[in-house]
Amino acid sequence: MPRRPLRIGTRGSPMALAQTGMVRDRIAAAHPDLAEPGAMELVVVTTVADKVLDRPLSEIGGKGLFTKELEQALLADEVDIAVHSMKDVETWLPDGLVIACILERDDPRDAFLSPRAASLATLAPGSRVGTSSLRRAAQVLMRRPDLTIVPLRGNANTRMKRLEEGACDATLLAIAGLERLGLADRAQEILPVSEMLPAVAQGALGIECRAGDAEVIARLQAVACPTTTIAVSAERALLEELDGSCRTPIAALAQIDGDRLTLDGLLFLPDGSAHWATHRTGLAADALAIGREAGAELKAKAGETYRAKLQ
Repeated sequence: MPRRPLRIGTRGSPMALAQTGMVRDRIAAAHPDLAEPGAMELVVVTTVADKVLDRPLSEIGGKGLFTKELEQALLADEVDIAVHSMKDVETWLPDGLVIACILERDDPRDAFLSPRAASLATLAPGSRVGTSSLRRAAQVLMRRPDLTIVPLRGNANTRMKRLEEGACDATLLAIAGLERLGLADRAQEILPVSEMLPAVAQGALGIECRAGDAEVIARLQAVACPTTTIAVSAERALLEELDGSCRTPIAALAQIDGDRLTLDGLLFLPDGSAHWATHRTGLAADALAIGREAGAELKAKAGETYRAKLQ
């Protein structure tokens, strides 16, 4: 019997298809047998997050709604691997599934888009910034409390169209996503991480598969990036310590130089009226411990003030 194709599960948005195409091409380059016609196939899976666009993710179940149906397809043996933006992956995975591979990270920063201003700093007071990201909203309000946040859901193309239609005066998108779509020139400004700390794992793509698929896991190591994997593990450890979800404004970025890792993390009140920061350095080999310690530090600093505000 001929071997079946490697079935790659993906969402159907232009961004998801572009990202999955990148992953497919890298796998094909690493494994010539998978570059043969028909050796791989894309399986489009529609998620709840793609269907419900009129409410913030925090109200309908959180960021796991981007991955739930893909994970169900994995468990049902309908696909062999699933490609995710790692920032959309839940802190805890379903039993039987693993993130087998994280690819080299692209630019983790956020981009500012607006037809009315060249930068977030020069946006007129009272302007409407469209975003459904609590992290982005909190950081905008922390620096510009004179601006108004309005909800804006949908894929990147949809949000840019809504911006053009006047639903808001500005929005923020991951520059990595714009670059993957060939639309980086739409950004007026790329915000430095000192002004807009990214989401955990922003800019990184991960491949999820069944924990028992040893051959698949082994093949995926050829496209894995050890440095990105270590950095993302530190960021996700911070998130796990804080029990983070889409209902919690959290930002973190780990950067590696040689054998050293630097981790910056921020925890916010949703309205930007208060925030708590951590900055830690250590050996990259201790990434998980550094992340957990950073998360514990933020939790201790925020204390009851934070928990009371979220209730």
